[in-house]
Amino acid sequence: MDYHATTPVDSRVLEAMLPFFSEKFGNPSSRQHRFGWIAEEAVESCRENIARCIGSESKEIVFTSGATESSNLALKGTAEAYKQKGSHIVTVQTEHKSVLDTCRRLEKQGFEVTYLPVDEYGIVDLDRFRASLRPSTILVSIMIANNEIGSIQSVDEIGKLCREHAVFFHTDATQAVGKIPVDVQKMHIDLMSFNAHKIYGPKGIGALYVRRSNPKVKIAMQMDGGGHERGMRSGTLNVPGIVGLAKALELSVQSMSEETIRLRILRDRMFDAFTGQLDEVFLNGHPTNRLPNNLNVSFLYAEDNALMMSMKDIAVSTGSACSTADPEPSHVLKALRLPQERLHSAIRFGLGRFTTEEEVEYVIGRVVENVRKLRQLSPGYSSRRGKNKELVTIQRGVTL
Repeated sequence: MDYHATTPVDSRVLEAMLPFFSEKFGNPSSRQHRFGWIAEEAVESCRENIARCIGSESKEIVFTSGATESSNLALKGTAEAYKQKGSHIVTVQTEHKSVLDTCRRLEKQGFEVTYLPVDEYGIVDLDRFRASLRPSTILVSIMIANNEIGSIQSVDEIGKLCREHAVFFHTDATQAVGKIPVDVQKMHIDLMSFNAHKIYGPKGIGALYVRRSNPKVKIAMQMDGGGHERGMRSGTLNVPGIVGLAKALELSVQSMSEETIRLRILRDRMFDAFTGQLDEVFLNGHPTNRLPNNLNVSFLYAEDNALMMSMKDIAVSTGSACSTADPEPSHVLKALRLPQERLHSAIRFGLGRFTTEEEVEYVIGRVVENVRKLRQLSPGYSSRRGKNKELVTIQRGVTL
């Protein structure tokens, strides 16, 4: 139930990768013999397949170690390349730490960053976004779908506004690619980060889409070396990982429509069961414009960590896997300006390709059981129930 953090490698993906660990082990930069040629051919074929899945050209795909590196390269590389043009960047308070922390690093280097607020559903107000753009704005970074609450931004409109103001648009599409339709042309995206391990591929491989025309984006390299990836990212390419990324994305796009329906049914089944069997249950994030596999729920009077510890056989989380060392409530939920009791009782459920109906039913039973147990130990819940009973008695007396 934590597929947002990572996913198991699909057996079909692993099968495609295996030959490139042993039989086809060449370095794609070795152009003097067939071992290198075979590896290079595989990489370029994968580049084409990935580009086809997101509506780009193959030469616009730059391979990295993952979405965090991709976002760092996009933000730092663009900021450095265009610092003579301007020094203002716009992002959102609910972005992934790989974007927020990179922006804070850029602030120390003299760049100015606007961190836009969101509404109670995690959505950016487009009028406020438009007003944030200045003549000195060089880059906007807003994710497509949030990794904690699943809310999907109006990326088409955001991209259109960026284009109208001649501002580059970067998006972190880690949770969106392979799960909902993503087309960099239709969405006016100039730079896009994503990886393999969120879509049933291997860890340690990702990509950055960099637009080559209308407009062309220049990024300053952040890693010195042999000038691989057209000078944007030096280092020997992870050929098995690249093969895994391409295969994982291809499979995800092929099954997207069917999987969306299946996961949405399972997700809604969980939420309906929680609200039907428990009171004081609240959905966090947008009620409809959200990822089909995401469910973020606050169970009032049941502290989040206590609930997770009470059912150790179920993998869930309180937020991003990149921030689990932080004892504070999720920065995403705090940005929604939720009451404290909802901040400290929120659980993220992430369903996936291998989630079964039986597992969903099991989780429903375990969650309901343990929320009830924790509430029995909660003075706040007991007090609230007592007041409600007293109110019901008074109301009945008045009615009678």
